[in-house]
Amino acid sequence: MTYAISTTVDNSFDATVDAVRAALAEQGFGILTEFDLAATLKKKLDVDVPRQVVLGACNPPLAHAALQVEDSIGLLLPCNVVVREDTSNRIVVEAIDPAVMVEVTTNDALQAVADDAGTRLRTALSTLRSA
Repeated sequence: MTYAISTTVDNSFDATVDAVRAALAEQGFGILTEFDLAATLKKKLDVDVPRQVVLGACNPPLAHAALQVEDSIGLLLPCNVVVREDTSNRIVVEAIDPAVMVEVTTNDALQAVADDAGTRLRTALSTLRSA
C-alpha cells in the first residue's frame, strides 16, 4: 500500500501554498498549524533543504467521527499536508492517505471516515493541477 496522496504542480511555491489552503478549505479542512520545515532545519541545524511547509489541516466532523470508533486515532489522523520543492524545483503537494488509519488499526469501522477524508483530500489536490 502506498501511504501518500500526491500531486506535482507547475506553479510558484508561495502560490501553491495559498492554493492548497483554499482547496482544503473548500473541502471542509481548516489550517490549525503551519511550520516551515526548511527554515526550522536551517535555524536549528544550519542545513539547507528545499523549501517545505507543513500545514496542519483538520476537518472537525471527520476527526470526531473517527474518535467515536477509535480512541487513539488522533495519532493517525491525516492532518499534515506538505508543500515542498523537489530536486527539479517543481512543487509537490502530499497528504497521508487516510486508508492508512484503517490498515494500521485494523478497525474496519474507520473505513467510512477514511473514504470520506480520502475523497476530500484527493479532490483538493486534484484542483491544484489546473491552478
